[in-house]
Amino acid sequence: MKSLELLAPAGSPEALNAAVGAGADAVYLGLKNFNARMRSANFGYAQFEGALGALHRMKRKVYVTVNTVFEQREADRMYQLLKYLDRLGPDGLIVQDFGVIAMVREHFPGIKLHASTQMNIASVRGVNLLSKYGISRTVLARELSLPEIQDIRMGTNAELEIFVHGALCVSASGLCLFSSYLGGKSANRGLCTQACRRFYHQSAQQGYFFSPGDLQLLENLPALASAGVNACKIEGRMKSPDYVGTVVSAYRLVLDALGGTGESAAIEEAQKILLGDFARGKTSFYFFPCKKNEKPDWLKPEQSGGTGIPLGKILKVKGPDRGFLAFSSAGKELTLGDSVRLHRADDSERQSHKLTALEKDAEGTWISIPEGFSIGDEVYLIQSKAGFFPKKPFFHPVLPRNLDSYSHAPGHDSAPVFSLPVEKTEKKRKKFPPGMYVQISQVEDLYMIQSVRPERVLLDYTRKTAEHLLGDRPGPLPFSPQELILVLDPYFPQDMEPTFAEEIPALRELGYRCFVVNNLGHFSYFRSGEEDLIAGPYLYVFNRWANKFIADLGIRYFVSPLENNRQNLERTVEPNRRGFAFIPVFGYPALFRLRADLRGIYDFGGFSDSRGQRFFLENERDGSIVTPERPFSIVDKIPFLQEAGFERFIVALKRMKKKDYKEVMQAVAKAAPLPNISRFNWKDGFYRSD
Repeated sequence: MKSLELLAPAGSPEALNAAVGAGADAVYLGLKNFNARMRSANFGYAQFEGALGALHRMKRKVYVTVNTVFEQREADRMYQLLKYLDRLGPDGLIVQDFGVIAMVREHFPGIKLHASTQMNIASVRGVNLLSKYGISRTVLARELSLPEIQDIRMGTNAELEIFVHGALCVSASGLCLFSSYLGGKSANRGLCTQACRRFYHQSAQQGYFFSPGDLQLLENLPALASAGVNACKIEGRMKSPDYVGTVVSAYRLVLDALGGTGESAAIEEAQKILLGDFARGKTSFYFFPCKKNEKPDWLKPEQSGGTGIPLGKILKVKGPDRGFLAFSSAGKELTLGDSVRLHRADDSERQSHKLTALEKDAEGTWISIPEGFSIGDEVYLIQSKAGFFPKKPFFHPVLPRNLDSYSHAPGHDSAPVFSLPVEKTEKKRKKFPPGMYVQISQVEDLYMIQSVRPERVLLDYTRKTAEHLLGDRPGPLPFSPQELILVLDPYFPQDMEPTFAEEIPALRELGYRCFVVNNLGHFSYFRSGEEDLIAGPYLYVFNRWANKFIADLGIRYFVSPLENNRQNLERTVEPNRRGFAFIPVFGYPALFRLRADLRGIYDFGGFSDSRGQRFFLENERDGSIVTPERPFSIVDKIPFLQEAGFERFIVALKRMKKKDYKEVMQAVAKAAPLPNISRFNWKDGFYRSD
């Protein structure tokens, strides 16, 4: 049986010690910028250099996370970082931004690249396209089943890496805008505030509607090895060294026993090791696909969004001065120095607290609590003073004691300047004429928007849309195929591949030639040269280098990312290329999307958080999407954008009636501000702590 590389997180030097000491074959870590866990300790340059040398002497591998998008103003810093890493020689970089790929291919071809799960690759077509551009390993999207992973393995020679343990995002990998929408703290920039794990309510239900359990595929390591996966990855760069050491030791135990007579016994022993990891309830997520109408086990609205072992609720408070409380301990033994986290009953506040007082009496166990918490609030054990192990092991330090000899750091070079092609053919201008484009989600809306006719219509290509366009529905549509641009969904899993292989040629035969592609897996369906493609907002063209990557794929036109801001847009798109950009000016952005139809779990459409903000849950066979009540709008900024040279604008409609559509289009025509809207990141950009 093929061996699996065990890849462990190292969010700090102490976690690195635990990962290596417990048996990891490789570690992944981040430096002080451009990584998806900016809130972890990460590594200074001297620490990184010392760790790299030490680990290579130990025959362990080091992968560096450069897995966020960068803005054009940061191109020099990215170039400097890549040049620094090229000189030091880690075993690979884990990347998300197409701009990083383009920069590495052109200037640092010796760097080995791995595609981050944030790149949202869930199909063999996506893996193989990346292979052509020098990506040696793809970390597959987490929302895949074992049969899909097996299919991908059968169709590619590239290395495949799978997450096997740790926290999950409820959103499809790399497609979450929730935290960014609420305050610019983007998951694509490593600053996610986990808005999905908040407490939500609506008239009949309340709970943690979108907080998934934690992934555990320990028992399925034999299946992954048989499927030909190259590496199994543990999530946790924000986790403690104790956690890292515990989880790595459990997976090491099973991997060492694979294929032998002791495999079953090793799995059983490893399961016991993981019982006290202080994490959420465990799930295999999509690994074994749910049957139709079967409720997925990974969403439990009654389960808190935080980690920790639930101890119960505060039952009574014992005196205002002492600050003790009684709680139902559910058999858990506590000691002074243990850490707990308290949740207010309405989830308006969560606070970690180290126990400074502990006593037991006939009524139960009494512990110290922070000021302001009281009866009904929940208590979770998040860290035991004794650690996870019955006898806490000593992990030898990996870093050299003296780091004075490690003095390398990124320099001050400027990123090379280049120009992209600017040709504008009359044929293309007729396909995509300047003006207003309207995006809709269902065929029925075509009849609504014909009253204020846009230049072209972007129609979401869902299962329902496919049935309408390719089925036996009689009667012509109010827009011809030449006036419609089909928008492909950004999440493209392997099990959709055979369907698209049949449908794309059929659509071409019916005259549909214009498509918005939102996933690298889409590209290989359009090789005839007969189609006109637009790179969608989920391909994240945040910088000129990403634009270059898209242009090298043969695509000139692109939709600006929904998280973008005006300053970065104008820096990214040179004045003589602004005719190629589509700018979203109105819409209800998908804050996150799930690969699941939640109609079997939740029967509501609208819900609110503890701050009174309201959202909508839209359930379809394709999946479920959460959108905000307040739309994003910059329709009043259109004249300024036109003065800057931008020509094409998108109004995206959802849940709108005919009168609402007319109101929006009238505002567009007058460049008038709309009430009760959000500017998203348009003015302030991404959150910056400096």
